[in-house]
Amino acid sequence: QVQLVESGGGLVQAGGSQRLSCTASGSIFRINVMGWYRQAPGKQRELVAGITSVGNTNYAASVKGRFTISRDNAKNTVYLQMNSLISEDTAVYYCHAVVVSKWYDAGKDYWGQGTQVTVSS
Repeated sequence: QVQLVESGGGLVQAGGSQRLSCTASGSIFRINVMGWYRQAPGKQRELVAGITSVGNTNYAASVKGRFTISRDNAKNTVYLQMNSLISEDTAVYYCHAVVVSKWYDAGKDYWGQGTQVTVSS
């Protein structure tokens, strides 16, 4: 089994910055993709940013240029640096990872419990 534990959420003023972290632990042979999703009240969960094991990244259009995703493979940790925050960024942010537990297994999806980010205007 694999656990994803997030940290770094909270209340921030518009225009400010915040950094989220997510560490995976448990039965891990390799982590393929790691990423961040978010879900605002009344809306569907959406991809914010993703990063592969070799550092290729992709971003939602709404955050490109403001958010930066990175990862530390040695620590099984992914980060999301969020700058120039706006009220529309308010949401619960979920960490996601595709984890291979044994070398012969296919990757499985795992999710963190979510961390609230609230941007006040």
